Amino acid sequence: MKALVWHGTKDIRCDEVPDPQIEQPRDAIIKVTSCAICGSDLHLYDHFMPGMQNGDILGHESMGEVVEVGPEAKHALKVGDRVVIPFTIICGQCEQCKRGNFSVCERTNRNKDIAAKAFGHTTAGLFGYTHLTGGYAGGQAEYLRVPYADATHIKVPKTLTDEQLLFLSDIFPTGWQAAVQCDIQPDDTVAIWGAGPVGQMAIRSAILLGAKQVICIDRVPERLDMARAGGAITINFETESVIERLNELTRGRGPEKCIDCVGLEAHATATLDAMYDRAKQAVALETDRPHVLREMIYVCRPGGVLSIPGVYGGLLDKIPFGASMNKGLTWRMGQTHVNRWTGDLLRLIEEGKIDPSFVITHTVGLEQGPDMYKVFRDKQDGCIKVVIKP
Repeated sequence: MKALVWHGTKDIRCDEVPDPQIEQPRDAIIKVTSCAICGSDLHLYDHFMPGMQNGDILGHESMGEVVEVGPEAKHALKVGDRVVIPFTIICGQCEQCKRGNFSVCERTNRNKDIAAKAFGHTTAGLFGYTHLTGGYAGGQAEYLRVPYADATHIKVPKTLTDEQLLFLSDIFPTGWQAAVQCDIQPDDTVAIWGAGPVGQMAIRSAILLGAKQVICIDRVPERLDMARAGGAITINFETESVIERLNELTRGRGPEKCIDCVGLEAHATATLDAMYDRAKQAVALETDRPHVLREMIYVCRPGGVLSIPGVYGGLLDKIPFGASMNKGLTWRMGQTHVNRWTGDLLRLIEEGKIDPSFVITHTVGLEQGPDMYKVFRDKQDGCIKVVIKP
């Protein structure tokens, strides 16, 4: 089969690789009908995340049709089922899964000893996302092996398009969880840093959850246009002072809830802390660029909430933790517990309250995938979200 394969920093290729096979009794194989490039994949493209190996198949947003089922998954799946595959691989039986904390499943990371050394305890296995999270082949391919498939799947109706359903795999529940973590109240202002795909979903989620005012901070014109179309007030951080505008929009109080949809590759360029991060990262003295976190701590209203769906990979420097403590800020973060939310989100799609396909700007075949990584990363051609049709 064909798949998008990681060969090193900024080196993604469409290769011929062996077809996946059933390896464990709870496995299933799906024929991928649609997959996508995620902003988290760009951390792998730029090699900011540790644990990648030459030959790894990428991709953690995928859906398709079941073509083979292992003997212990047949009670839940059958050949011909149409499924979305969450990026988190879950057993459905461990204590964390029973609590709904699916992204920290205790059983599915087959490299759990490595993860425990890095993080203190293991987290769940993830598709196409480094050997710290299991080294599982990803879904930017013609076929995908789904481990623990009886738990790791979302059955979806044939009445909706792939484009409407695909993002149940990651960015829609990620944006939703980011907003839910804020405990949004009717008089809240929610400020969202980053108008990429997750930021766009967080905007619409915050509005669906009843926020009084949603503000989005970015610099890319097409992304800011899409954010405004979703109901947000926008701030272009290259032409406006984020702090001054937020104070103006909140009468000096600051937003009650702040969401970081940027993560470790913050692209602020004109601030002293951003230049400091770039310099330290260049000489391997810092792994992540946390400009957004610093800014959120500074502007958030005392007693507020910081929600962090943006991915971080390592060590951060110069975090104003004293300000966070003294202002009484609550931090809530983590990889998304996808299956906790998908029932409600599928109903929202079916009821016409949201159509996640609005975020798609480019649709290509697998062969164009390597080029689209660069287009997406460099925000060329108005690119916001890439869907791949294997």
